[in-house]
Amino acid sequence: MATDLRWCKITVSGLLQFDGPDARAFLQGQLTNNVQALSAARSQYSGYCTAKGRLLACLLLWQRGQRDDTYAMMLPRELCEPIRKRLSMYILRAKVKATDISAEQVCFGVTGADAAAWLAARGVLPAADHDVTHGDGMTVLKLPVNRYLIVAPATRADIVESTLAQSGAADPESLWSKLDIEAGIPGVVTATQEQFVPQTVNFDFIGAVSFDKGCYPGQEIVARTHYLGKPKQRMVRAQIVSEDSPQPGDKLYSSAFGDQASGMIVSAVSLDEHRHDVLAVVQTATLDGADVHWKAVDGPALTLAALPYSVK
Repeated sequence: MATDLRWCKITVSGLLQFDGPDARAFLQGQLTNNVQALSAARSQYSGYCTAKGRLLACLLLWQRGQRDDTYAMMLPRELCEPIRKRLSMYILRAKVKATDISAEQVCFGVTGADAAAWLAARGVLPAADHDVTHGDGMTVLKLPVNRYLIVAPATRADIVESTLAQSGAADPESLWSKLDIEAGIPGVVTATQEQFVPQTVNFDFIGAVSFDKGCYPGQEIVARTHYLGKPKQRMVRAQIVSEDSPQPGDKLYSSAFGDQASGMIVSAVSLDEHRHDVLAVVQTATLDGADVHWKAVDGPALTLAALPYSVK
């Protein structure tokens, strides 16, 4: 029996499915990453932008099984239907169908020192980050910061959950949010749509954008930022001490910018009643975090925390 296995059911995220002979080509022309390079054994982070290069969604994409004409897209459940409708507008005559399958699939997040052994015993252990395995009635993705995403049909979810419960106690769903923040993986929700270009939230550091894949909405602006200059803002991880909880979309301030907001909370999770872990977009001039405050120039200060990659 595993002694260090932590898991949670993920309900805040949903799944869209894109299937049909033109699914790969359609997604290739819509998302920031190179879908053509995706195989059944790999997943990728990606984004969906407006024509102005502003993110409407951050997402995780993989093939469903061995078929290269069916893809699953994981993103916040609150965005599933709006994004499905928007992408469907551009399908036109392409042979692809976009469907919300959130009710048909159940997602679990798994981590801990014994997580790999638990998966290996079932023959579904992915070896490296973004590797994908299929078997035992589930799909398993390995993601940064030593964690795994399990996706199972709703008809088998109770079996998966029961087996996990025999090996480790369930954590609150905030566990998955905490791991996303520790890994420096951004999210976009309704409150933060159209607020960030991909580089602002470190897409280039997490392999979520391709600069040589060809056209997609906003590609010219994203490419111009990459080749002709540096982003004015970058995303950092930080902690805030406050009795109130930070929320995505909350504004940040610095004395160098006076009453004008100089950044924004991307995502947040409460560690206890007073400490909160956040991903926050800040001006590059304040990347050291010495003068960044939440909600007001004299509000609670942000204290930088480590990310698994260097922000520069």
